[in-house]
Amino acid sequence: MAERARVTRPSGRVFIPRSHVMDAGDLRRALVRIAHEILERNHGADGVVVVGLRTGGAPLAERLVDEIAAIDGSTVPLGYLDVAPYRDDADIRPVVGREATEIPVDLTDRIVVLVDDVLFTGRTARAALDALVDHGRARAVQLAVVVDRGHRELPIRPDYVGKNLPTRHCETVEVSEHGVAIGDLVGT
Repeated sequence: MAERARVTRPSGRVFIPRSHVMDAGDLRRALVRIAHEILERNHGADGVVVVGLRTGGAPLAERLVDEIAAIDGSTVPLGYLDVAPYRDDADIRPVVGREATEIPVDLTDRIVVLVDDVLFTGRTARAALDALVDHGRARAVQLAVVVDRGHRELPIRPDYVGKNLPTRHCETVEVSEHGVAIGDLVGT
């Protein structure tokens, strides 16, 4: 597999991949499988809303909605959620900007599938649950992630997982259109 370029994060730190664990094809297959699982678990797409967490979950949510449409022919509402104002660890993990929350429908009595790239401590998912309350009382909230890397600090478990990937706490996992890589953040 060709080496990917180093990616500079908004914090100014640079991600340097050490190991590629999923390529673009693996990622596509994982998203197709998750789309099938969402349809199976919910007996179709009626009442389902897919909400991508900014920033990592947004493009994955778009791909999931496309996969659901390809499988089932259903048009599932797609939203985006910025959880930065709801985080409980802003003093430890600085907020690097806010993006717009866009929820196209009232979530009351809907099944909301939250989509994120990596599940780590569970704090982002907890913040997302708090943020969703501002948009209606969902019938159910389900969590879909491409990578579950463990290290949970809260009792949160995903409903749909592309890959369970045990990592060291100090490692960084990056999900992109090219796949999934494990590496390190360097710099200040």
